[in-house]
Amino acid sequence: MKSLILEQPGSLAWVDVPEPAPAADEAIVRVRRCGVCGTDIHALAGKQPFFSYPRRLGHELCVEVISAPTDSGLSAGELCAVEAYYFCGTCPVCRAGKTNCCMNLKVLGVHIDGGHAPVMLVPVDKLHRSGSLEPEQIALVEPLVIGAHGVERAAIKNGESVVILGLGPIGLAAAIFAKAAGANLACVDTKPDRLSFGCDSMRIGKGFLAGEDLAEKLQKHFGQSPSVVIDATGNSASMRGTFQIAGHGGRIVFLGLFIGDVSFDDPNFHRRELTLLASRAGLTGTFREVIRLMETKQVDVLPLITHRFGFGETAERLPQIHGERGLVKAMIDFDKF
Repeated sequence: MKSLILEQPGSLAWVDVPEPAPAADEAIVRVRRCGVCGTDIHALAGKQPFFSYPRRLGHELCVEVISAPTDSGLSAGELCAVEAYYFCGTCPVCRAGKTNCCMNLKVLGVHIDGGHAPVMLVPVDKLHRSGSLEPEQIALVEPLVIGAHGVERAAIKNGESVVILGLGPIGLAAAIFAKAAGANLACVDTKPDRLSFGCDSMRIGKGFLAGEDLAEKLQKHFGQSPSVVIDATGNSASMRGTFQIAGHGGRIVFLGLFIGDVSFDDPNFHRRELTLLASRAGLTGTFREVIRLMETKQVDVLPLITHRFGFGETAERLPQIHGERGLVKAMIDFDKF
């Protein structure tokens, strides 16, 4: 079968690979849909940390079970989301239940080969089935989990004033689940088209353009400084600015990743008694909760998909997709080769 491999930065190649032979705890699955992640784009550009080449990309997956161990509870034809985080289960943080920051964590499509192949093997405990969601919805579960986990870290209370900085796919995911948690929500971005998409089209909250007077605008909007600030930009200047935006006793969650140092004014941090939290990936239970919220129609996520193309077009489309107009989330259709 044909698999797409990122051989080195900027070089994608189609290669023939054998049909997979499963271990005792693995299912054979057919890939149905795969979302395009910023990780894929950064890896293609040679700018993804902790990445090794050659590598098969793809971790935002909807798969269909072909066969599974008899004691797995899975049946042929069932559609599943894939938990892309392979944790060891034995290190101290895994034993404490924080498997998302496992000391030996391996991520599908980053440290181990991902889903850019028609058929693959997945451990049965990484498969989360849904009996009612469509393939495109299921492929969105993994990126939604990242946003949902950031909201879990923030511990948002109903009616609490919350601001999301950065309306890329992960910021939008965080906004969706912050709204579902009952937040009084405001969203910030540097790009008017992103604000229009999130705040006008998806109606997730009041939109504000980033700028030097942002703290004052937010205070006027809420009647106070926000209780929770979730930064999904991965931009050091924006992350520094969160310490000026958050209100006294507030909470800051760094959802976006910046490769470098972030500094802040310590007296201001102490005076406000702020709480600073990092958020990484997501937990097994979060996958189940995201699927439940989608199945019960408490969140609507399909509008996030703005671009679609077939798996056979991936080598041509992937290198240029980040520059295509109006991109929020691109989806690869493996039913079209």
